[in-house]
Amino acid sequence: MQVSKFAVSDAEFERSPGQEGDIFAGNVIDQRHGGPVTIGFGRYGPFQSLEETMLVHDTMVVLEGRLTVSTETVNVTAGPGEVIYMPKGETVTIRSHEEGAVTAYVTYPHWQEARD
Repeated sequence: MQVSKFAVSDAEFERSPGQEGDIFAGNVIDQRHGGPVTIGFGRYGPFQSLEETMLVHDTMVVLEGRLTVSTETVNVTAGPGEVIYMPKGETVTIRSHEEGAVTAYVTYPHWQEARD
């Protein structure tokens, strides 16, 4: 692996696993590339909701729009340039707002391997 640069246009988006909504993920670096983390982009349509118990540590940077991440004890809304960290084991609900959202993410370990 060498120093690399990626844009949202480099991601091949797929529907977020187990979801039927307008929520998509596109890895640009993952286990196939030999690194220890997965790096990619997320795309959320307007007013989408995803509930999940985190199988990995997930750091999400909001690039466009807004997202709210809620747990039993925390409710955090982030917009462009803000970062949300979701630790492994935490049950979260991620909600997009009227404008939807585009994110960049880094997970450790690889989220696809953790789902298998």
